[in-house]
Amino acid sequence: MKLSPAKSIRGSVTVPGDKSISHRSVMLGSIARGTTEIHGFLEGADCLSTISCFRHMGVDIENKNGVVTVHGKGLRGLSAPSAPLDCGNSGTTTRLISGILAAQDFSAVLTGDASIQKRPMGRVMKPLREMGASIEGRDDNFCPLTMHPSELHGIEYRLPVASAQLKSAILLAGLYAEGQTTVIEPAPSRDHTERMFRALGVEIETNGNVITLEPPEDLHAVDIAVPADISSAAFFLVAGAIVPGSELTIRNVGVNPTRTGILDVLRSMGADITESNFRDDAEPVCDLTVRHSRLHGTEIGGAIIPRLIDELPVIAVAAAFAEGETVIRDAQELKVKESNRIAAMVAELTKAGVD
Repeated sequence: MKLSPAKSIRGSVTVPGDKSISHRSVMLGSIARGTTEIHGFLEGADCLSTISCFRHMGVDIENKNGVVTVHGKGLRGLSAPSAPLDCGNSGTTTRLISGILAAQDFSAVLTGDASIQKRPMGRVMKPLREMGASIEGRDDNFCPLTMHPSELHGIEYRLPVASAQLKSAILLAGLYAEGQTTVIEPAPSRDHTERMFRALGVEIETNGNVITLEPPEDLHAVDIAVPADISSAAFFLVAGAIVPGSELTIRNVGVNPTRTGILDVLRSMGADITESNFRDDAEPVCDLTVRHSRLHGTEIGGAIIPRLIDELPVIAVAAAFAEGETVIRDAQELKVKESNRIAAMVAELTKAGVD
């Protein structure tokens, strides 16, 4: 692939569906009672791994003409898989399904590719064990994870880091637990799980950084429209901001406040971004228009990091085109993603002449 500089970037684009919401829609649709139609599902390998795992637990899932239809089995209707569940390269699949499997009346093994088998799972195993789960892992921290039948009880758990995956694993286990489950976050992380719970009839309350869940009798299926993924839109936002003469609209983007740190940071750097056609149906959605502007450096760290953790690599690209110095702190989570994304950005931007 050979790229040449663009004179400008103009027009409109629709990016693929939100990855986080796509994962959760299949998971919750599978354990809800009734049929869930998912529109805008992200047809990426990670989300397809989630579909595969639930098919292996007896859930009938159709994927036709851009619509995924999940025929839910109810909260306690999953079946024992006949082989290990392969999560591929998906950390979201691995960690969130752990919360569901911890409460089942059958044993199951979770595994994935070589990358997944190096990613830490101990931080998920710890609270699930406190809830009564029986989990074994390689070196007590890595996949394959083996889950044995357990009866869970609710706990109050203070997260060591702001992590939507860890929070969601605990809340998913809380669906099956006896008594109330409470999670306390050090800073707000993406809240797609809580929003989808409410849509499915689960009694869940958020008070600041404290989330409290009452276990339901069952979940009731609803159709889900997946908005365009702001993590994918981020690349177009940066492109429009840094290429002179550009004006670009990205349509139907999910602008959940727990995910819009990228907009806050780009605007703090001087980017010209406007929102239009706003609507709110479980998840807030709008069209984003970006126009070229002169960017300047900024400092990024603290509570905003969980709201833009996946966008930090492309923010580094914006920083390379901005006047002055940009400093990013508290981004250590990027070291334990599918790759060490900090090292990757340093290596590749250095090749392009960036300091």
